[in-house]
Amino acid sequence: MATKYEVTWPDRHIGQYVESGDWSDYWRTAISEADEGRILVRGYPIEEIIEKLTATEAHWLLLKGELPTPKEAEIFDVLQRCSMDQQFISSAACATRFAASASRSPVSAVAAGMLASGVVTGSPRPAMELLYMAADRMAKENLTAEETAGRLVAEHRERHELIPGFGHPMHRDGVEPRAVTLRRVAKEKGGWSEHGELLEAIQAELQRALGREVTINLAGMIAAVYCDLDFDPLLAESIAAVGYGWALTAHAVEEIRDGVPLRVIPSELGATYTGPAERHIPDRRATRTP
Repeated sequence: MATKYEVTWPDRHIGQYVESGDWSDYWRTAISEADEGRILVRGYPIEEIIEKLTATEAHWLLLKGELPTPKEAEIFDVLQRCSMDQQFISSAACATRFAASASRSPVSAVAAGMLASGVVTGSPRPAMELLYMAADRMAKENLTAEETAGRLVAEHRERHELIPGFGHPMHRDGVEPRAVTLRRVAKEKGGWSEHGELLEAIQAELQRALGREVTINLAGMIAAVYCDLDFDPLLAESIAAVGYGWALTAHAVEEIRDGVPLRVIPSELGATYTGPAERHIPDRRATRTP
C-alpha cells in the first residue's frame, strides 16, 4: 500500500533534457541560495539563523523547510540525544575504530563508520515505512489500532517476516532503557500520538501472539516519534547516521590517541577458520601433453 513518502522515480529524466536542449532547471534546489555576499537557507539570511536559532532549530529548518514550533524543536532535540553510544555493540563504532587504527584520520574513520550504518545497525526507516503504511490502512479501512495491529502481525507471521522496530540482542523483557525513556519524554511533551499508539498496539498484539514480552527497540521508538512529527523516512535514516556520527567521532579520536595501530582479530579474540584443512595443488606438469 503506497504512502505519501513512498520512494518513486521523479517525473524528470535525462532524456527530456537531451531532447529539448533546455538545461535551465537541470540542477535546482529549494534548500539554499548563494551569491556574492549573500546566503539564504530556506529563504532566511544565514546571519539571522546564526544569531537567532539554536542548532536544533536550524537543523529542523534545513531539513523540513520551515521553522519548528517550540514543541517540535523540543522533541527533535530529545531525538538527537537518544543514540549517543553503547561501547562496541554497534558495528559502525567497530568499523570506525578499525579504520582509525589504519588511517589515523578521524574524517576517513568516521566516514567508514557511516558506511557501516544501515538497517541492521538501527535505522528507523523500515519501522517508519511500516507505521505510515499501517496508519494509511487504518484510515482507509476504518479500522481501530488494535484491529490494524492484529492484521499486520498475522500477515508478517504468515510470511515468516520480522516486524521492524522490535527486538534487541541485549535489552530483553520489554525494556530497552533508551527507548523507554524516549517514549516517556515524548508523551510528557505531547509528541506521542497516532503512530506511537499504533506501535504500542503492535507490541501488545505481538506479545499476545508469541506469549512472551517483546521489546520495542530504539529504532522502533524513534520511528514512531518521527512519524508523529511527519518526517520523511529517508530524512530520518540519514539523521540517525549523522547523529551517531558524534559517537563515531569520539571513537575515532580515542582510537588514534589511545588505541592500537593496525588492529587485527587474533584467534584468542574469536577469529576462527572454517575452510578446508591444509591441502596441496597436485603437480600437473608431468601429465601435460607436449
